[in-house]
Amino acid sequence: MPLPFTDQAEDDLDACVEMMRDGSKTFFAASRFLPPRVRSAAIALYAFCRVADDMVDQGGVIEDSLRVLHHRLDLMYAGTPMNTVEDRALSIVVQRHALPRHLLDALLDGFAWDGHGKQYESMEDLHGYAARVAGSVGAMMCWIMGPQQASTLARACELGVAMQLTNIARDVGEDARNQRIYLPLAWMREEGLNPQEWLAQPTLNPAVQNVISRVLDEADSLYKRSMVGIAELPRDCRSAILAAGLIYGEIGNELRRCELDSVNHRAVVSPWRKALLLAQARFQAGWIFTQRNPPQPLAGIAYLVEQCQDTTSSRLALTGFPNRAMPQRIEWMLSLFENLEHSRLEKNQKTYN
Repeated sequence: MPLPFTDQAEDDLDACVEMMRDGSKTFFAASRFLPPRVRSAAIALYAFCRVADDMVDQGGVIEDSLRVLHHRLDLMYAGTPMNTVEDRALSIVVQRHALPRHLLDALLDGFAWDGHGKQYESMEDLHGYAARVAGSVGAMMCWIMGPQQASTLARACELGVAMQLTNIARDVGEDARNQRIYLPLAWMREEGLNPQEWLAQPTLNPAVQNVISRVLDEADSLYKRSMVGIAELPRDCRSAILAAGLIYGEIGNELRRCELDSVNHRAVVSPWRKALLLAQARFQAGWIFTQRNPPQPLAGIAYLVEQCQDTTSSRLALTGFPNRAMPQRIEWMLSLFENLEHSRLEKNQKTYN
C-alpha cells in the first residue's frame, strides 16, 4: 500500500483542490466517495490534466507546449519534478503507483489533436480520440485503485470514452463557435449535412439532432458495457466510479429532455439530481457483478490496455514473483520479512553501540 503523503505533498494537494474546484464539478461530486488513499492521487492526476489542457489551448505554437509538457513528465518520472504544485503532486503518484508513462503520453497526444483541430470521419475514429483524452484517464484511475488486469482496464477506458462522447454531444454548439467539430463527419453526411458548411453556420435542425442522438446512444452502450468493470474495483472505490458514470449518463438524459438542443443550450444536471444519483450509486454499487466472458476492448483503446499489460509483465518479471508456484511465493514472502527484521535488528544494535 502506498505510503501517506508528506506535509508538503498535502499542501500541494490542497492547492490542486482549489485549482480543480470550479473546473470539474462532476469529479468533485463523485470523489466524495473515494477513499483518502485514492482521492489524493486522483486530485493530483486531474489537476495536471487540467493544467496541460489549458497550456495546449492557450495559443502559441502547439508543438512547443507539448515539448514542455513531455519534458515535465520526464522530470516527474525521474523523481525531480518542476517546482509547481501539480508537478510535485503528480510525481509522487507516478513514483508510488508505478503509473505507466504511455497513458500520460496518450493524453498529451489527444490534446495535440485538439490543438490542431483534428476532425473524425467515423465513430471508430472518434473512439481513438476519446481513448486518448478520457480513456487514458480512466485507465490511470483504475491503475491507481489497484486492478491492473486487462479486462478491468478495458472497462475503465470504455467508461472514459463514454463520458467523452457525452461531453461531445453536450457541447456541439460551444465547439462549433470555437470552430471545432467532433461529431462523426460520415454520420453528418448520412443526414444530408455538409459538415464544413454547417460549421460555418451552426444551427439546430432535425439532421443535427439525429447525429447527436446517435452519439448519445453510443455513449449509453459504453456506459452499460463498462459497468461490469466496477465490480472488479476495490469495494471502497466502487460507489465513486459508479456515481461518476451515473451523473455523466444523466447529462445525456437531460439533453434528450431538451430535445437534443446542444447547439443553443448546455445540458446541466441539477444539484438535487446529483444528490439522488450519488445516493443511488452508494446503494447500487453492491449489486454489480463481474462478467464471466468479458468482451474484447474497443479497437480504439486496445493499445492502451496492451501496453499496460506489457508494463505489468516487465515489472513482475524483474521480481520473478509471478512465475513461482504458491509454496515458493509464500517462502519468498517469509524470506523477505526475515530479511527486513534482520536489517532492523542490525540497525538497532548499531544504534545502541
